[in-house]
Amino acid sequence: MKQMINIHEAKTKLSAVLAHIEETGESVLICRSGKPVAELGPLKKRSGSRLGKHPVMSKIKIKYDPTEPMTEDEWGPIE
Repeated sequence: MKQMINIHEAKTKLSAVLAHIEETGESVLICRSGKPVAELGPLKKRSGSRLGKHPVMSKIKIKYDPTEPMTEDEWGPIE
């Protein structure tokens, strides 16, 4: 059974409530007048990392040094 706390207790003990969620992985129901109004719980793990390789972009290959200066031929005529 999920732990139930009232809004005042959630507000005054938010750090302790979050520590409990981190330690146990259990959600906490926040109630007003004994009726649940919100559920506070751990974040679900995402399948991919925001910092990981992108599946399409990682297939792009650059076959030159992008920091190398361009030659006059590569610049083409300047108008």
